[in-house]
Amino acid sequence: MELQLGNNGGVSGDEHEAFNSGNKGKKAYHRHTCQQILQLEKFFKECPHPNEKQRRQLSRELGLEAKQIKFWFQNRRTQEKAQSERSDNSVLRTENERIHCENISIREAMKNVICPACGGHPFGEEECQLNLQKLRHENARLREEHEKVSSLLAKYIGKPKSQIDLLTSDTGSSQEELPTFVQNQRMGNPGIDWGRNPGSDISHFAYRLEGIPDMENALMAETAAGAMDELIRLLRVNEPFWIKSPSDGRLILDRLSYERIYPRAAHFISCNARVESSKDSATVTMPGMDLVDMFLDPNKWVDLFPTIVTEARTIHVLEAGTVGNRHGSLQMMYEQMHILSPLVPPREFYFLRLCLQLEPGQWVIADVSYNYLKESGSPPCAWRLPSGCMIQDMPNGCSKIIWVEHVEANDRIQTHCLYRDLICGSYAYGAERWIASLQRICERLAFSTAVPPRELGGVVTSPEGRKSIVNLAHRMVKIFCSSLGMSGKLDFRQLSEGNNSGVRVAICKNAEQGQPIGTVVSAATSFWLPLSPQNVFNFFKAEKSRTQWDILSHGNPVLEISHISNGADPGNCISIIRPFIPAENNMLILQESCTDSSVSMVVYAPVGIPAMNVAISGDDSSIIPILPSGFVISGDGRMDTRGTSSSSTSSTGSNSGGSLLTIAFQILVSGSNSSSSTEFNMESVATVNTLISTTVLKIKSAFNCSDLD
Repeated sequence: MELQLGNNGGVSGDEHEAFNSGNKGKKAYHRHTCQQILQLEKFFKECPHPNEKQRRQLSRELGLEAKQIKFWFQNRRTQEKAQSERSDNSVLRTENERIHCENISIREAMKNVICPACGGHPFGEEECQLNLQKLRHENARLREEHEKVSSLLAKYIGKPKSQIDLLTSDTGSSQEELPTFVQNQRMGNPGIDWGRNPGSDISHFAYRLEGIPDMENALMAETAAGAMDELIRLLRVNEPFWIKSPSDGRLILDRLSYERIYPRAAHFISCNARVESSKDSATVTMPGMDLVDMFLDPNKWVDLFPTIVTEARTIHVLEAGTVGNRHGSLQMMYEQMHILSPLVPPREFYFLRLCLQLEPGQWVIADVSYNYLKESGSPPCAWRLPSGCMIQDMPNGCSKIIWVEHVEANDRIQTHCLYRDLICGSYAYGAERWIASLQRICERLAFSTAVPPRELGGVVTSPEGRKSIVNLAHRMVKIFCSSLGMSGKLDFRQLSEGNNSGVRVAICKNAEQGQPIGTVVSAATSFWLPLSPQNVFNFFKAEKSRTQWDILSHGNPVLEISHISNGADPGNCISIIRPFIPAENNMLILQESCTDSSVSMVVYAPVGIPAMNVAISGDDSSIIPILPSGFVISGDGRMDTRGTSSSSTSSTGSNSGGSLLTIAFQILVSGSNSSSSTEFNMESVATVNTLISTTVLKIKSAFNCSDLD
C-alpha cells in the first residue's frame, strides 16, 4: 500500500500506525484539518527539518501528538523529493528528445555534405584517417603541455593538481573583486592600461621589468588572487580554522580543519620543517589609508618595522592600483627579517603583495611567497603561506588591525640553541610581534607630531628641534638593528669558538652617508639571564645603574639633560646625556629606549656637541654621522612553572621566565684615508672583543649571576 498526501489533507500519525500494523486490524483514519495543513505547510517552508522542541510546540498549537507531527514532516519531505524527481525527469526527457531530433537532422545533413571552398565532395576515407591521426598527435602534445603547466602551477601555488582547474576558472563574484591585471591575464590580455589612471604616482616603486613572460605575469596574478581569497576567510572567521593554544592561549591554526579546506603539498621535505601560524588584533593610532601607503612602499615598510625588517625593496610592479585607495595594487617584493641577534640567520622572502579595498575604509593586504629566483641560489629556509592583515578605519584617526601570519619554516638546524624555543615556538615572527611593533611605532609617530610639553632641562625648545632629534634617534635605531645581521662583512667567528661569551666580531668598510666613513669593527653577543625582560630593561634604562655596565664612562656618573617622550609607556623615550669625562667634554650621548610586548631596546651613540646643536636647532639631521651601540632584550620563549610563555616583556615585571640579552658595539678604527678594507689593525679587533666580553662580565656581576656559562 502506498502513502499518499492529498491537496487538502494529510496522513496523520494514527494513519501511519495503521499502515504499519499489517493484519492486526483496521483503524480509523484521521485527516488533518485545513487549518492544521496550512500551519504545517507554512512551517515546512521555513524549516523542513524541525527539531524535537519545535515539534512539541507545533503539537501543542495544532492539537496533535508530537508523533503525528514527526510523521507528517517525514511524508511531506518524501512528497517534495518525489515531485522534484518527477520534474527533473520531465526536463531530462524533453532535452533527450530534442537532442535525438538534432542528431537525426545532423545525420541527414552529413549525407549531402559538400566542401565549402570548392563545392565538391569532402575528404575521402583515407584523408579523413590522416587528418584524424594528426589531430590525435596534436591532442597528445596539448595534453603533455597541460600537464607541464599544471605541475608548474601546483609547485608555485602550493595546491594539488586536482584543484588547479578550480583555481583558474572564472567566477562572476570573484572576477569583480580581482585587480585589473588579474582580469586581463585571465582574458588573455597581458597588457595593462597604465593610462587609465593618469594621476597615478608610482615613482617610488620599481619600474616594471622587461622580458618577463606573459605566462609568468599571469601566474603571479593567479597566485596573489588565490592567496587573497584564502586570507580574507582566515581574517574574518575564527572557527573552524583558529583555536586557542593550550600552552599560552594564542590563536593558532587547527591544521586538520585548515588542510581539509585548503589542502596543499608541503614546501619543505624535511623532518625539521614546521608550520608557524598566529592571529592577533589591535587598534593603532594611524588612519587606514596612511597605513596602506606605508605597507606598499618598501622604504616606509622598513621605517614602520625597524626591529623586524632590515631590508625591503620592490622588484616588479604588476599593477599600481586605483588612485586614492590603492585598490588592486600588486607587486613582487623582497624582504629580509631578523630577531636582532647575530646568533640567528635572517629570514628572506620573495613574495607577492596584493592590496584590495573591500569597502570604504576597509582594506586587506595579502602576502604570499613566490619562487622568483627559481632554482638559482640557495633555497630559502622559510616559505610564506597566505598571510597579511585587514585594516579598518575607526574614528579619531585610528585603525583596527587584524593580522595573520602563516609560514612554513625549515630553520631549526641553523637556529642557535639559545633562540630555538623563541623561534620554533612561533613567538619570534608571529602576528603578536608585528602588532606590538606597529602599535609602538604608530604611537611614536603620534607623539612626534603632538604639541610637546616643556622638555626636561629645556634643551630642546622648538617643535622643529624636537622633530629633528626624533628623526636622528630613529635613524640611529635602524642602523643599530641592521648592524646585528653582520651580513656582507668579514666575519671572525673563530674568535668566539673557544670563548664562553660567544662573541662574534665583524669588520666592514663603511661608505654610507649618515655614518662615519671608514673601517668599522662590530662586535655582538647574546646570552641568557634568569631575570624577567622588564627587570633587565629597567636596569639598562636607569641613569644610576649606567656606571655598572658602561665601561666607556670609566665609572663616572652621567646626567640626562633632555628627555623626549615618544609613547605612553615611560620606557619609550629619547634622552640626551652628558657624561662627566674630563677628556670628552665636547661629546654628548644620544639614547633611545623603546619597549613593547615582544622586545625592548636601549640604543645609544656618541654625538659631538656641534652636531647635536645642528639637530637641536631644527636643521636637517640626516647628514650627522652616527655609529650606535646598544642592548636588545626579549623573552626566551620557554614556559615557566605556570605554563606561561616568557617570550614577551611584561609591564609589571612579574613574569618568572628568563631573558635573552644581545649586546652590540660598533667602533670606528680607521678613517676614509685607509688604503683598503683588508688592511686593518687586528689589535683593534681584539680590543673590541675584549670590550664586549668585559661588559658581559660586568652585567652578570650586577645581576649576581656570574656563575652562568
